[in-house]
Amino acid sequence: MKNDDKLSAWLFLMPALIFLGITALFPLLYSVYLSFFRLKINLPNQKMLFVGFENYLKLFSDRLLKISTANTLWFAVVSVLCETVLGIVAAMVICSNKFWTKIVTSIFIIPMIMAPVAIGTLWRMMLDASTGIINYFINILGIESISFLSNPKTAMGSVIFVNIWQLTPWVTIITAAALKNLSEETLQAAIVDGASAFQIFRKIVLPLIKPVLVIILMIRFIDAFKVFDTVYVMTGGGPGTATEMLPNYIYKQGLRYFDAGYAASLAIMFVIVMTLCSILFLNWRKKEQENL
Repeated sequence: MKNDDKLSAWLFLMPALIFLGITALFPLLYSVYLSFFRLKINLPNQKMLFVGFENYLKLFSDRLLKISTANTLWFAVVSVLCETVLGIVAAMVICSNKFWTKIVTSIFIIPMIMAPVAIGTLWRMMLDASTGIINYFINILGIESISFLSNPKTAMGSVIFVNIWQLTPWVTIITAAALKNLSEETLQAAIVDGASAFQIFRKIVLPLIKPVLVIILMIRFIDAFKVFDTVYVMTGGGPGTATEMLPNYIYKQGLRYFDAGYAASLAIMFVIVMTLCSILFLNWRKKEQENL
């Protein structure tokens, strides 16, 4: 590339880079700076007090942080695994050029395009113990109403179910695109050789789409770890701490308890952990790509 072309490319990229610097990089750097101070933003004329690594050391003794981390990890692992398995199965069902699959796909993606707040509100109303439509049908069967969202034993399962309902279509669409790119000659050759449908899937289809599945797992795992709006609308982190997630806990520290320094340290550690997870997933994808 000539120097003039490089200069033109940088000039075209400059507005986007400036925008990202203002909206993303500067807040991140300021959060790093703020994490070394103690600041109560609800107190007028409050001065920032430098405390060094005190906020970071507090992370190791915070019991609620451990609970919210365990809840978020459980939520992410269960929901992502279920979404991936169901998404692969659904993708194989709709992966054809028949007209009915286009109709099914159009209906199937409706949960994915709905606003998370709307989804949380919808399911909170449907799962309500006294007026929810789900408990209405349960009562018709002669079963007592179930407190899905106010019972610690069922609250986490309920929010996981809603997340699976919402985002399985996303996994399905991406997986279906990967399946359609497979070579038909390879699949036909396996059929001629007498391979069963399960053998074709396990020995040919799965290895070929595995790099795509790794990217799906990475995106969904990180996205599940930063879940906030749907869970906040449905349960607010309750009952008690049954559905307390990390983003919700960080939000409470910063905007309910007004501890800006500690909230910043939580956010920075969250970004670091998610970055490390991304690196691990990308290395895994690289190995799978090399195996192909």
